[in-house]
Amino acid sequence: MRLGLSVLLLSLTRSCWCVPQQQTCHPGDEFLGRCSNSVAGDKPTCTELNLGYCNDMEYSSTIFPNILGHQSRLDAESGAEYLLLSVIHGLLKGECSPEIRLLGCSVLASPCKDGKMIKPCRSTCDALRKDCAHAFESIDMAWPYFLDCDRFFASDQEGCVDPLAGLKARQELEMSSHSHDEPSTIIQFIYTSNTQMYSLLKRTAAKCSQISHVYSIGRSTEGRDLLVIEFSKNPGQHELLEPEIKLVANMHGNEVLGRQLLVYMAQYLCSEYLLGNQRIQTIINTTRIHILASMNPDGYELAASEVEDNNDPELSNQEGHLLNGWTNGRTNAQNLDLNRNFPDLTSIFYRNRRSRHYRIDHIPIPDAYWFGKVAPETYAVMKWIRSLPFVQSASLHGGDMVISYPFDFSRHPQEERMFSPTPDEQVLKQLARTYADAHETMSNNDTERCGANFYRTRGIINGALWYSFAGGMSDFNYLHTNCLEITVELGCDKFPSEAELYPEWKRNKEALLSFMESVHRGIKGVVTDLDGNGIKGATISVRGIKKDVTTAEDGDYWRLLNPGTHILTATAKGYSRVSKRVYLPHNLNKAGRVDFLLEKVPIEPNIDDHLFPTVDTWERFDPYNQFERFGEPDVREGGIERQEKPWWWNYFSQSGISPPNWLLRSV
Repeated sequence: MRLGLSVLLLSLTRSCWCVPQQQTCHPGDEFLGRCSNSVAGDKPTCTELNLGYCNDMEYSSTIFPNILGHQSRLDAESGAEYLLLSVIHGLLKGECSPEIRLLGCSVLASPCKDGKMIKPCRSTCDALRKDCAHAFESIDMAWPYFLDCDRFFASDQEGCVDPLAGLKARQELEMSSHSHDEPSTIIQFIYTSNTQMYSLLKRTAAKCSQISHVYSIGRSTEGRDLLVIEFSKNPGQHELLEPEIKLVANMHGNEVLGRQLLVYMAQYLCSEYLLGNQRIQTIINTTRIHILASMNPDGYELAASEVEDNNDPELSNQEGHLLNGWTNGRTNAQNLDLNRNFPDLTSIFYRNRRSRHYRIDHIPIPDAYWFGKVAPETYAVMKWIRSLPFVQSASLHGGDMVISYPFDFSRHPQEERMFSPTPDEQVLKQLARTYADAHETMSNNDTERCGANFYRTRGIINGALWYSFAGGMSDFNYLHTNCLEITVELGCDKFPSEAELYPEWKRNKEALLSFMESVHRGIKGVVTDLDGNGIKGATISVRGIKKDVTTAEDGDYWRLLNPGTHILTATAKGYSRVSKRVYLPHNLNKAGRVDFLLEKVPIEPNIDDHLFPTVDTWERFDPYNQFERFGEPDVREGGIERQEKPWWWNYFSQSGISPPNWLLRSV
C-alpha cells in the first residue's frame, strides 16, 4: 500500500504543470488564500505565510504565483506536492524529517522581501539529496521532481535562503548544551525498524565514506539483508598487521538493546572521527571494525510488532515491552534458535583433546552437520567468519547482566553446569573482564541490581558453568578460527522501553570502546620465507596453550596473550621450525611485534597427516552444495520424470569410492 501511494504521488507530481484557470472570488476568500482574482500581468506582492504544514518556517511572508506556478494558497494546498509533504514523514518512517518538509515548503512558499521572491539555496538541496537518497531508495521511491536542485533552487551568489538554517542552529545549540559526560554527537535514542536501520547505516557510511562502507554478508530466511558497516582507515580491504574485530547483535530477534547500541555506535564512530576525537581516530586508524547490528532481522520484525500491538490503548491487557521479553521473535523465521544452530565442534574437541597429535584449532565442520537444518543466517555468518582474519568478537544479547566466555558446552554433556575452560581460559577471562569493568554497573557488588547473581565473580562467568548448550557461535569461533568471542548479556529486560535507551548507551559506550581497544594486546607479526613473501596458513603456537593461530593471506598474525614470558613457535608445511622467547610487560599498551623467517625444507611423509585433520580439510565448506538451488525436474520421453542426481553423487564420483548399498537404495 505504501509503495502504491508513492507511485500515485509521483504520477501526480509529474502531471501538475498546468496553470489553473482564473476565477472570480469574494475579497474575503481571496484574503484567506482560497482563491485569487489576479490576472496575467498583475504585479506579485508579498503576502502572509498561511500554509498549514509550512507555518513553522523561519520567515512569515511568501509570494504567489510560487516557483511551481500556483496562483494562490488554495492552488498550493490542493496540489500533489503539498499532499506529498503531508505524508512524507510516514512514508520515510521519520527519516530525513523535518528536513524534507522544510525544503519542500521553501519551494511551495518561498520567502518574499520587497515584493520579490527569494529562492532556496541549491547547496542545501544538493546536500540533503545526498544525505537522504538512501531513505527514498529503501521504499523504491524517486526523488520528488519539485525538489529538483538545478531547476527550482538558486546559487549562493544569487542571494538564496537556506530553509534549514533555523533547524541547524537549534541542533548546534542542543549540542553545546550537552554536559561533558554526554556524547557530543547527536543521536536520536529511539528504536529503528529494519528499513530505518538499513537507511541509517547507509547514510552513516556515506557521511564517512573515507573511513566506512556497508556490505551485506547474505540474507535472512525472509530475504532481509544481513548488513554490516565497517570502519577502517582503508575500508574494504585488509591491511597488513591491522587486527580485525566484529560486533554482532540481535542474534535472538527479541533481544534488541544490543542492536540499538551498535546502531548508535556506528553513528558515534563516524561523527566523532569527523569532529576530531583523538581516541576514536586512533581506534579507527589502527583497527578494522565490522558491526552486524542485526543477525536476525526477521525475528526482530515479529518482536517489534508484538510490542506495537501491546501498546494499543484498545487492548485490555497491556504490558508493553515486557510482554514478549522471553519468547516472541527469539528464533528466526524457520523457528530455529541461531545460537544453537552452529556446528557442534566442542564435542569433537572433548573426544580428541587427549590425543597428542590432534589440533584443536581450525577444527573442520563435520559432514554430518550439513544433513541437518542450517539457517541461512547461520550459513552467512559462518562464511563471513571464515572469510576475514577476525581476532576478537563480542555477541550482544539480553536477559541478564553478565559476560560469559567459552566453552559454552559442558565437558560432560550430562552436567548442565560445569566449569569447562578452553586452553585460553586466562585470555578470555581478561577479555570478559575488560568489558565488565568498563561497564557502569556490571562488575559492582550491588546485590539488588539486575545481574546480582554474578556479583561474586564481578560480572563474568564461564559459559558452561552458567548453563550448558551445544551449537553456540562463541564455541564455533574459538574452535574453527583464530577469533576469541565473548557473549555480552546487557540486561534483564530484553526489549527495554525507549526511555531506557540513552541510559543504557551511557552504561555501555565506554565498555564497547574499551573492548575495541583491547584487541591491541599480546603479539602480532609476519611470517615470511627467505624471499620476503608472506606464508599463508603458517601456525603460531604458544607453549602451555594448546590452541594455535594461523597466518592470514599475507602471512600476518595476531595472538592475544596476557602479560608474562611466552615461548612462541612458528611452523609451516615445507618450512623449518623457528622458536622465540618473548616477554610482555604489564604496562605494554600495544601488541608486541614478533616476526618469523622460515626456510624451506624437504617435506617428509608423516602418518599423522592421514590420521588427523589438516588445514586442507578445514578449507572444505558446504561440501555437498546443500544450499545450491536446483532447477525444475526434467521429463523423459513418455512423460516420466527424470530425477536429479542426489547431492552426494558428485562426492563419491570424484573420490573414486563406491557409495554404500543403503545409500544407493535411497535413490
